[in-house]
This record gives sequence, C-alpha cells and structure tokens, in this order.
Amino acid sequence: MARTLLAGGKIVTLAPDSRIAGAILVDGARIAAVGEVAELRRLAGPAAREIDLAGRVVIPGLVDAHAHLDREGLKHIYPSLAGARTIEDVVARIRALAAASRPGEWIVTMPLGDPPQYRVAPPTPTRHDLDRAAPDNPVYIRPIWGYWRDAPGPEILVSVANSRALALAGVGRDTKPPSPAVTICRDASGEPNGVFEERCAASVVELVLFRMMPRFTAQDRRDGLARAMRVYNSTGTTAVHEAHGVADEVMEIWRAAHREGRLTVRAQLMHSPSWRGMDEDGRVRAVGHFAGEEGDDWLRIRGMFIELGGGADHLARASAAPYTSWAGFHYDCGLPREALVPVLAAAARACIQVSGLTSMFVPTYEVVAKQVPIDGLRWIAQHLGVADAAEIARLKRLGVGVTPLTNRYIDKEGNAPGNKFRNKADESFMPLRSLIESGVRVGLETDNAPPSLWHTIWHSVARRDRFGNAVTPASEKLSREQALRAATLGSASLMFREDEIGSLEAGKLADLAVLSDDPLTCDEDALPEIAAEMTMVGGQVVYER
Repeated sequence: MARTLLAGGKIVTLAPDSRIAGAILVDGARIAAVGEVAELRRLAGPAAREIDLAGRVVIPGLVDAHAHLDREGLKHIYPSLAGARTIEDVVARIRALAAASRPGEWIVTMPLGDPPQYRVAPPTPTRHDLDRAAPDNPVYIRPIWGYWRDAPGPEILVSVANSRALALAGVGRDTKPPSPAVTICRDASGEPNGVFEERCAASVVELVLFRMMPRFTAQDRRDGLARAMRVYNSTGTTAVHEAHGVADEVMEIWRAAHREGRLTVRAQLMHSPSWRGMDEDGRVRAVGHFAGEEGDDWLRIRGMFIELGGGADHLARASAAPYTSWAGFHYDCGLPREALVPVLAAAARACIQVSGLTSMFVPTYEVVAKQVPIDGLRWIAQHLGVADAAEIARLKRLGVGVTPLTNRYIDKEGNAPGNKFRNKADESFMPLRSLIESGVRVGLETDNAPPSLWHTIWHSVARRDRFGNAVTPASEKLSREQALRAATLGSASLMFREDEIGSLEAGKLADLAVLSDDPLTCDEDALPEIAAEMTMVGGQVVYER
C-alpha cells in the first residue's frame, strides 16, 4: 500500500504531550510519523499520495465503548409509520402496504410514532382499524425497542395486531398474558381488541405470541451490518466494543463479514452467555469456554457480559432462542446475585474480562476480588449513573473501568422528575471529571441511541439536558480534550488496545477521522453536529462524505 500524507490541517494527536501537528504520514496500515508539513513531505518521498486537509481537523478514530452497532442496520428493514398523526393516517399506510402484498402475506411495520425515540405518535388503532386497511393480510405493528426512548418512570411498549394476525397467533378471549408485564387489551365484550401493552423495555409479545411472523433474517443482519458500519464511519467512529455481549446469531454475522473482508469498523465482541438449564457446576464449566481470545486487529472476541436477572420476562424472551430480535444478546444471560459470585470467581481464575451493567455490580466484584485478584483484568461497569467518593475509590482499587450512559442520564433525564439516580444536585451524579482525575479508566458509549459519539462528547462537556437545562454538578463537566480522550484512548483502554489505537502516534494503527468542524474550538452546541468528512481505518479510506 502506498504512503499517504495528510497535510495542511490541524492534527489533534491526543498523545501524552497533547501535541498538535500539521501533517500525518500513513504507511500501509500504520502511522509512520506525525509532524510538520515540510518535514513529512521529505520523509514521504515523491511517490506518496498527498491529501490536502485545507485547514481541517484530524483526530484519532472514535472508539465506542458500548455500541450495539449491528442494531443500527436493522432500523430500515420494516416500513416506517413516521409522520402518521391520526388513526386514519395509519390505516392509509397499511392499506398501501396491503395493495402491494399478496393475500395472506404478513405486513409488519416499525412502531407507531416518529424515530428515533417514537415520542410523537398517533392515537393507537385497534384490530378493527387494521382490518379495514388489510382485510386479507395479517398485520402487526411492532412495539419500540424501549431503550430508544429511555425515560423516567415505567416504560410502556404498545403493539397492535389485526384479526388475521391474532388468529394466527392463537390469541383469543381465553388467552393468558405470556408474562406479568404484558396486558392483552380487550373490548367491552372481553375479546382482544388487538392492542398489547408491555411494562418493560424489551418486548415479550413479539417474541412469544407472534413468533410465527417474519423476523430479521441472517441476510437482513448481514446487509444491516454493512449499513451500520457506514453510519458509524460517517461520525468518525473506527472501533466499537460490544461490551453488552453478543449472541451467537450476531457473532456469526461479524465473523462472516471479517472472513469476506467487509469490515470497515474494528470490533471487539464480548460473549453473551445463555445460562438456561444450567446448574452452578454447569455455569462454572461454561465460563471456561470464554477464556482466551479469538481474532486479529479487525475482529476480536474476548470477555464475558453478565447481568442481574433471570426472571419470568427474561425467560419468556429467551424461549425465542437462537433468535434475539433487536437485542443481539441472549435474554437469559442474567443470574440472581447469589449465583453470580461463583461464576465471576471462575472468570477471574481464567483471567476473563467481565462487563456488567451499572455500578450495582461493583460490590459483587469486590466479593470476588477477596477470593481471586481482579485488578489487572479491567472489569467494566457500564451505563454508570452515580458514584460517590467512596465508590470511585473502590473502582480505582479494583481496577474497574466505567462507561457513563450520558445519552440517558444527562440528555434524557438529567433534570426530569423521577430521575432514578437520587437528587439531581447530588455531587455523585455522573461524576465524570472526578472519575478521570482519580485515575479510573473511563470510556464513552452511545448505546446506539443515537449512534454518534459526538452527542456523548457534548453531554460530557456541556452537561445540559435535551431541553437546554444545566445538569448539576457543573464541576463534573469535562474539558473538550478530556472528552475526546475518553472517546478514544479511554474506550481503547477498556479493550486492552490503547497501545494500538486511540491516539495519533508513530507505530499505531492508522485509524483517523477528518472532521467537519474543530471540536476544540467550535461553538459548544455545535459539538453534536460534527461529522466525518473522511474516515480512515488501517490506512484505508472507508468513508468519504
């Protein structure tokens, strides 16, 4: 591969000395040198290709510490109902879909409302409304994936089926809900009216009652992965850590894309266990399968995700296995707290990295650490919301890294009534600066809500919610450089990859993004709108606007 010189811009290296350079020389898959234009032109030689940056900013490729990248590519497979404001609008949309369908063919749509959060939605139709639109076809309007809308208070998912779909699903007067979270809504006569309400964030109805309807296929996931990588590349993201764990059906799609040379994002995948039917001995033995590491610079599979759970809703969803719908992870990956300790102890003995949701796992990590040292394993507490001084000290002592969920806890509910994390003025709320300055490893994540890390960077710097209100404490704001480091080197360190990616230094992999604006000097509120003009991974241009 020929040498490429990117010159005439502002190279934000994020190296230890915070160096800002004028040019960067790429040789094959790696960075050959970073310096000033004249110096690097001499080093590059006459055969090198030169890209004129025209004053634009170059940063290391962003590293998403909790991405759910594959999910992004599935959002456009089923027809959208966006823009429908009345029941008649919905009926018209379904009627048009029926006109283009064969009699008896399923019509499955995206949820009621407007993406990405589906907050603006029409009144809910009933089965009779959908019958008018498509009398000869089974119709199902899917519920949202509840984490798109994350809000304080109980989440309610709504889906709707017409009479043909209800008949195929065997849902009638005497049908019992498949879990306590599900309500089968009924008319005055006691018959199902086609509306289902679920007080949970991931649907049971779709996976259990309507398991016969069309689902995401392997080809859908394969095509979707390509679409999703382009979206992430367009924001300047060059690597993702799937620390929530990846189910077998999704892991095979990643492996196939890698074998075929189709990856444009580096990915590190954690295993999503499926504990169903195992006793303690079986679980401990199963942990051994997650030891070691598979892959190379483009795709690595290492570590294990854990979750508290194992209740009726989780087991109901898991009955759809190996299918996982939007999740992409196994629904039966959760265990009661008392069952976690022997599993985690086995993981620690096998030197397996572990990741769990929120700081609620840290006390359990501490129990394990008294049996087996974990401080060098870089275990992770994802979706962090709060941590007081004592908890930060505990994270540091245990070597546990964190990924704060700013998209939810700052943007969506920072000042909202019912905020699940104590009082908004509590000094422990999203203590980003304290965590970093205490030496805790901090990476930034999107959770695919939305897929751009620039929103997360803005939340960390501005600490304002989606209404523009300040989120206290203001002392926990990050500087722009701190936020960029967390979104690059910080996330890379949670993957044990800070020596390969995350900064622009000679010898590192040539993963970088040429940006539409300067994140160090632009207006603060312009940060979420930053995009990549060009993205390079391993010296290859994978995206150009």
